[in-house]
Amino acid sequence: MTGRSTHSPLVLDDVTRSYGSVRAVDDVSLTVGNGQYHCLLGPNGSGKSTVIRLLLALTQPTSGTVTRPSTAVGCGFQQPNFYPDLTVRENIRVFAALVGADDWDWNRRVVEELRLERALDRTAGDLSGGFSRKLDLALALVKQPEVLLLDEPLGALDDVSKIRLLEFLSDYCDAGNTVLVATHRVTEFEPYVDRVTVMHRGEVVFDSKTSDIDLGDHESLQRYYVDTLLEREGLKPSRVRQ
Repeated sequence: MTGRSTHSPLVLDDVTRSYGSVRAVDDVSLTVGNGQYHCLLGPNGSGKSTVIRLLLALTQPTSGTVTRPSTAVGCGFQQPNFYPDLTVRENIRVFAALVGADDWDWNRRVVEELRLERALDRTAGDLSGGFSRKLDLALALVKQPEVLLLDEPLGALDDVSKIRLLEFLSDYCDAGNTVLVATHRVTEFEPYVDRVTVMHRGEVVFDSKTSDIDLGDHESLQRYYVDTLLEREGLKPSRVRQ
């Protein structure tokens, strides 16, 4: 049964973030919440990571406002973050203590879902890329956050691990939580996502429920997204339409 979201959303309202003369984010309005599986889609350098940093208060807007209610937020970055000299088990315990998370049944479930059991006593700094990603995801989830922000979470994961993670995140949303995934490729997420926001050159190109998107002659949401950006650049679509 689908859960019901009760947390307040995170909101960007006409937000611009400039670095010198470069506008990494340009007049962006975005709402993240409502228990949705939300995909923030765009090519490299489109502003996705800056949006996540704004939502996490890791950077401040040059103009506009960011509303961050007292909602528990978890985050996973492109480059995994953990204590490299501690074991996987010790990292989970330390991060849980830092955020006041004491539900060890939940942490054991996350470890099982991510298939981290056989790495629990390995030093984190010695992990492969795939296991490093899994540990970073486990740490993002220690407090069962109401909003989970993930930047390219499928990187370095094998195909089986990707499918397990995608289904886990879908179930997490069904329980009433919100997941925002920043990525340049929506293909793997397409069967699951409720909402897609496309960014290009720091701007939001479109923001819509997936159920409201008419793919028309496009074969997939990924194709629709690519063709939309190609046309925006004045280039030909990536396939010949019938």
